[in-house]
Amino acid sequence: MTQDHHEEEVLGKAYDSRLMRRLLHYLAPYRGIVALASATMILHSLLQVVGPFLTKIAVDRYLVVTHRQPTFLDSFLSADPAIGLAQITGLYLLALLALFALEYGQTYTMQMVGQRAMYDLRMEIFGHLHRLPIQFYDRNPVGRLVTRVTTDVDVINEMFTSGVVAIFGDFFSLLFIVIVMLQLNATLALVTFAVLPLIFVATMLFRRRVRDCYRRIRTAVARINAHLQEHLTGMSVVQLFNREEKSFAEFKKINAAHQKAFLDSVFAHSLFYPAVEVLSSAAIALILWYGGHQVLGEMLTIGVLVAFIQYAQRFFRPIQDLSEKYNILQSAMASSERIFKLLDTPAGREPSQELAGASAPREATRGIEFQDVWFAYHDQDWVLQDVQLSIEPGETIAIVGHTGAGKTTLISLLLRFYDVQKGRILVDGVDVRDWNVRALRRRLGVVLQDPFLFSGTIESNIRLDEEAVTREAMEEAVEELNIEDFIRALPEGYRQEVYERGATLSVGQKQLISFARALAHNPQILILDEATSSVDTETEFRVREALNRMISGRTAIIIAHRLSTIQRADRIVVFHKGRIREIGSHQQLLAQRGIYWKLYQLQYKQQEVSVTGDD
Repeated sequence: MTQDHHEEEVLGKAYDSRLMRRLLHYLAPYRGIVALASATMILHSLLQVVGPFLTKIAVDRYLVVTHRQPTFLDSFLSADPAIGLAQITGLYLLALLALFALEYGQTYTMQMVGQRAMYDLRMEIFGHLHRLPIQFYDRNPVGRLVTRVTTDVDVINEMFTSGVVAIFGDFFSLLFIVIVMLQLNATLALVTFAVLPLIFVATMLFRRRVRDCYRRIRTAVARINAHLQEHLTGMSVVQLFNREEKSFAEFKKINAAHQKAFLDSVFAHSLFYPAVEVLSSAAIALILWYGGHQVLGEMLTIGVLVAFIQYAQRFFRPIQDLSEKYNILQSAMASSERIFKLLDTPAGREPSQELAGASAPREATRGIEFQDVWFAYHDQDWVLQDVQLSIEPGETIAIVGHTGAGKTTLISLLLRFYDVQKGRILVDGVDVRDWNVRALRRRLGVVLQDPFLFSGTIESNIRLDEEAVTREAMEEAVEELNIEDFIRALPEGYRQEVYERGATLSVGQKQLISFARALAHNPQILILDEATSSVDTETEFRVREALNRMISGRTAIIIAHRLSTIQRADRIVVFHKGRIREIGSHQQLLAQRGIYWKLYQLQYKQQEVSVTGDD
């Protein structure tokens, strides 16, 4: 958790050219629209200087007639004051309408481009998450990965739509205003710019304060998300052990930290913006003082003075925005660094082209082989050691052993959730690392101890929206498992709504659905990992014969604590401390009076009576 929060704290540089180049790659397909938005932005910035300039002409030409410099509009304007003012008013309104149209076009096009680019980026991240090995998820909290796809992408979208474009827009607005002010009166322009050093100091102080606040806010949000995810997922445990008050107190502390950081940010904004307003007002006061003396000395026209006041008001507004956009750009750089770090995470070894081409389903002819397999989750802490095991096509193998012996790890390696450190695993004579992963897993049907159901319906959870699994195949699997009456008893049958993680179904019902899911996909190799441990005794009797039908004609690997399942296996493989210690039938292993005999005495003997009586 600490590492997760630490990662969220890193805000990075305000600008990183390497990251920006990668981000601009997502705008490349929309370069035409971006060019159009850029053109409208420049025109919008140019039109910002038109209003005060028209005001200057109206005052100097018609309201206070004085000696003035000629303008390019003189030949178009009437000498009659009433008509001339109407013409200037019309031009002013046209400029406003053009500003409205350009701002609408720029905003709409950039928002559209931003959403399309972020759609592409989210799809790339989600697709990459599908390809990452399971061990990646062992090291990375779900909350962090969700943040990458949601919050971090939103921050980058804000940079594209409101950050970078707005920065360039503000820059061009300042540039055009400065040019016009210097053209009108260079001395008065320098008087106006006299407050800029003070604004620069205020901006630097504000940026430093807000940067710290944003870091604390981001950290607090990460902690809130982690706390909510953990405690909402484990709400049954929280309530069962009366931890509501403790959980509430922890959340209150985290929430208070977020509140304080946010209020500090508000305090910084509440100081900065009024400070800039005061300094801009001071600049206007200087304009009135110096410009007024110039007017009285007939060295400046009243129109120029009025125009300068309006330009000064428009000049300081982009400066306020630039400081805020700096923080957006900085956050976007940090978010992009985290996203690209995720995208640069290797997705694992890809199969060669020849073996990838061999991915079409075909009949298994050479079974499964574990050849000198060694595996450790961390360093040299071996979970499996020197595993040698051959499973013939159509053979049923039962794997037994104490908790932590390595049984489930063996299955995870076969499914290629992890890769072995030593040795190799062959399926039909081909190393699983050389198989096309989709083709390999299409051969395998897995029923886990903890079944997982998606939001949707019973039918969608069995078929998993796989076109190859027809409704007929689904119904046939349900009938073969002898559980059709369970589904028919539901109000909507196969269309019964399933909520998140199957919350409305019992553990046994979810397990039955996972059985039907595995069978409906018609796998060549069936893997049952404690698959009947969550099924009650009555349901187990109903499923037991169905299991025989499921296993028939398939290679099967069964991890089980049910004696009835183990006895039906062709061979029993006994694991102890990561090694295979014994292999044989039920009776052979009992006769050896070894590890299996001890397991039988501790776990299985009490099941003997019920199994024998049932048989």
